[in-house]
Amino acid sequence: MPELTTDIYIATDGTRRCSWCGRSELYQRYHDLEWGQPVGEDRDLFEKICLESFQAGLSWLTILRKREAFRQAFAGFDMKSVAQFGDADVARLMANEGIVRNRQKITAAINNAARALEVVEEFGSLAAYIWQYEPDERTLPKKITRDTIPKTNAEATRLAKDMKKRGFRFVGPVMTYALMESMGLVNNHMQECDFRLKIKRARDAFERPKIRENP
Repeated sequence: MPELTTDIYIATDGTRRCSWCGRSELYQRYHDLEWGQPVGEDRDLFEKICLESFQAGLSWLTILRKREAFRQAFAGFDMKSVAQFGDADVARLMANEGIVRNRQKITAAINNAARALEVVEEFGSLAAYIWQYEPDERTLPKKITRDTIPKTNAEATRLAKDMKKRGFRFVGPVMTYALMESMGLVNNHMQECDFRLKIKRARDAFERPKIRENP
């Protein structure tokens, strides 16, 4: 029988996962294949920024269920395409029952696409900009449990502050910390999770994107 503890969900096949994904197959796939994997592609990072912003006040499972609809509605999260969305696109998105129909979040995503392109122009890539906020592992909890994972940290707070300064909307320290968790800037798989070591190895092998040097 499956077993659920504070930190770990043990499936019938013996797989040990972080307890938050529980019995949901959608959550489990996201947990196993994506959460914590280091991301260096700008399109993927922009998608995560948008979805984390849309998630505010909702469950992440709700966002995962609507993810494909979001991708179709937002041009596959191509930053250049989204940045050019106008009033007609906002109206189209507000009529789309497959996504979260919140005008402020929709216009924030369009705005954030333009801001992300400015970041790319300055740093060479969105990835290089975000990865510069990777925390020093020596400052992180020695053992990852539900009781030791913070809701945010100093690096996420600095990232949120800088993004707001650059004009990004619907970003805050909790949102940016969740982004850091999902994109592999930190490895917050529980200590006893079978996937913690896999993520560690992926992070060790990952080549951090470098900020472009101005000529």
